[in-house]
Amino acid sequence: MTAGTTTPVQRSQSGLLLPAALLVGLLALLGWQAGALRLPAADGMAPVPQTVRIAPRPYAYRAVGSFLSDGAVVDGPLIEVATPAPLELMTYQVSVGEYARCVAAAACRPAQPRRGADRPDLPVTGVSHDDAMRYADWLGAATGAAWRLPTVAEWVFAAGSRAGDDALGLVANTANPAERWLAAYAQETAAATGAAAQPLPRGTGGLNEHGVADLAGPVWEWTATCDGRTTLAPDGSVLRRLEACGAHYLEGRHRAVMTNFVRDAASGGCSTGLPPDNLGFRLVREPGWVGTVAGWWAGLFGGR
Repeated sequence: MTAGTTTPVQRSQSGLLLPAALLVGLLALLGWQAGALRLPAADGMAPVPQTVRIAPRPYAYRAVGSFLSDGAVVDGPLIEVATPAPLELMTYQVSVGEYARCVAAAACRPAQPRRGADRPDLPVTGVSHDDAMRYADWLGAATGAAWRLPTVAEWVFAAGSRAGDDALGLVANTANPAERWLAAYAQETAAATGAAAQPLPRGTGGLNEHGVADLAGPVWEWTATCDGRTTLAPDGSVLRRLEACGAHYLEGRHRAVMTNFVRDAASGGCSTGLPPDNLGFRLVREPGWVGTVAGWWAGLFGGR
């Protein structure tokens, strides 16, 4: 054998190096994406928040917005979802300490001050929908992952047994439109009776059956779902749907809708019913391309 030549065994070994290296790299990326491998945050960057992954299961949620039938306001339909996508959601609401990093980076406005609500382990409150969107953008840049607010449907999916249903069960009444308002107010007041109104340290409200903490407590959570009005035909089908994305829904002890810039529900901005005690949020982590590939791979070969 002359110098510079390789044997078939050497060529075979070298040919395996690249696939092996690619496999190791892919496994490392999958581990990081799934949270098994946590890379340390660089100076000025944010640590990755704790999340929980919720597996698909059938569930139902009440459609949002105002629904009109024959000129009267009625309950929205109950929407049944047989096969939702898996969801990765923050275990806890964004805290005062976490939000402060965004403020320090000049990417977020300071939250509206509230006496006794400035401890780092408390959920941040006094924040608007606009503030939550700015934080999601900053956290994405700081962690290298994509973050966003959940939709109402996703929040209900994650909340499980902690999710409520704001249906009133009233027959449409065009003669007395205030009847629904009074019934909704009574329903929301009953839910608030004896409940804490001040933000509590994270974890105080416990975990639900899916591992999500502090749901339906004293902090309502902004969602990505716009306000809107739907007109129904006599058979229940949708005639038209108008969205008003200058206001978004919050979920908590009851569902509420607020204009995007409002940071304190008591100061106004709630269209009907009892205003939320506090406005906060938690975020969904998007799977990214690695998670998408992993999900595709699992779907392709998982059943074999």
